Amino acid sequence: MSSAWAQDPHSELFDVAVVGSGATGGWAAKVLSEAGLKVVLLEAGRKVSPSEFTEHMPAYKLEYRTHSPELARTRPIQKACYACTEYNYDWFVNDLENPYTTPKDKPFTWQRLRIVGGRSMVWGRQSYRLSDLDLKASSHDGYGDDWPLSYRELVPYYDRVEKYVGISGQAEGQPQLPDGQFLPPMAMTCGERLLRSRARDKFGRTLTIGRTAVLTQPLNGRAACHYCGPCERGCVTASYFNSPATTVADALRSGNCTLLTDAIVSHVDMDSSSNRARGVTYVHRHRRRTYQVRSRAVILCAQALESTRILFNSATSNHPEGLGNSSGLLGKYLMDHVVGAGAAGELPQFSVRKRASDPRRPNGIYMIRFRNLAGEKRHPRFIRGYGFQGGSSPSFRFDAEGFGASYKAAVKEGFYMIRLSGFGESLARLDNYCEIDPEKKDAWGIPALRIQMTHGPNELAMMEDAAATAAEMLESTGARNIRVNARTAMPGMAIHEVGTARMGHDPAKSVLDPYNQCHDIDNLLVTDGSCFVSAGCQNPTLTMMALTVRACDHLLERFRKNEV
Repeated sequence: MSSAWAQDPHSELFDVAVVGSGATGGWAAKVLSEAGLKVVLLEAGRKVSPSEFTEHMPAYKLEYRTHSPELARTRPIQKACYACTEYNYDWFVNDLENPYTTPKDKPFTWQRLRIVGGRSMVWGRQSYRLSDLDLKASSHDGYGDDWPLSYRELVPYYDRVEKYVGISGQAEGQPQLPDGQFLPPMAMTCGERLLRSRARDKFGRTLTIGRTAVLTQPLNGRAACHYCGPCERGCVTASYFNSPATTVADALRSGNCTLLTDAIVSHVDMDSSSNRARGVTYVHRHRRRTYQVRSRAVILCAQALESTRILFNSATSNHPEGLGNSSGLLGKYLMDHVVGAGAAGELPQFSVRKRASDPRRPNGIYMIRFRNLAGEKRHPRFIRGYGFQGGSSPSFRFDAEGFGASYKAAVKEGFYMIRLSGFGESLARLDNYCEIDPEKKDAWGIPALRIQMTHGPNELAMMEDAAATAAEMLESTGARNIRVNARTAMPGMAIHEVGTARMGHDPAKSVLDPYNQCHDIDNLLVTDGSCFVSAGCQNPTLTMMALTVRACDHLLERFRKNEV
């Protein structure tokens, strides 16, 4: 436990309890504590010291050379995430202790971390704004619902977050992907510049360098990236954004924030006489003892599915179906970007060879959405759109034939690769949802989730189109040996879960109001991806952080007016 001011956090009355210390929880703690409120920040996992970071450790120093049997035994689900390896698997949840269920014919992979910082410690760092094409998508194509706020209302919060986090990128002037407050962009490779040129000239499409939360110049005491590459294993220079090195550190420095680690929140506690949240109950991860923390307001930032699980498990006689569920929509409209389709090939015109000591740029390229734009004819097979992420660079040819010296020579000869992978919008559907499993519990006795999600015909058609357009763009560069994949990955593989506690103006059609406050309980907020009304095709974390700052500013104003 780290305490900046409280002698015994279980006997104090805090102003705000924030559940979850990741991208959104860190921002909530920072904004509120720096404004003078007394905040308790609860994290289900432990602190991770920079001494544990392994971004510079070669594979030969690992006991099992990246093939630890512990991954298969205790992390059979988590190991599907590219970031869960022998280097850091203990940052991820133990699947045996943290179960969830799915229908047999509807698999869903849920990747989770329980450490201070949560998934901000391993995220892909791609940071894109939503536009009104996303926020007002229903007005554009008639499907679903609009968000209860516009892009214009989010702009000052996007600006504020980007200036603090440090987003490197390049302005492109495309309304469907608004430009932001950028640090200098990372450089494209020669293959990427070729694809950018051909995509623009032949197809009228815009390829840009990834907009990434990685510094290209010093910012607030954090050093510029030195291109070592594996950011998911930590960063001793704090060059990529993670909450422990930034927002959480700021909150603790304020003197107004108390951090409780190994605190697995089971439910929000309610005062039935006033219909107000009065704190949370948690189970200590190691002691297996139950504790209560009292506060005037509660903010859930535990991650979309986990926050929704807490709301369900907080059911009372006044809220028998879970907190905030008078609409019956809690858990409904689960979304995760559809991925899996794309194309890859080789560029024979480039003879640059790969070296083991090459710098590893922690970023890729981004093809801005070009389907179903405002003012353009709708695609005949699907609504909404997709973008591409990818890259181009020299690569070793480890699949070369031969043995001994000839094999080594062929591997080093290598090839110049190029690839595009689609990220498409997942439509909000009532039949994609989560609920409490009536029988399954985790290792701490807390009821577990049952998750049901599939990608529908719209997503499947979108991925088929993404595979075709990726291939045609690679062909325009002169790429050879193009391999096309039109298959759709299992839901959850994008690790962009959103929805399940959507915001809206109408309490009968939403769980949260436009400021992320529960319609049914005005001192209970949810500011992670739960609140999303639609998913867009852009990575969601930047928007989640902007929404959190906006919600906290509004909550502060309510504190000033003595409304909380």
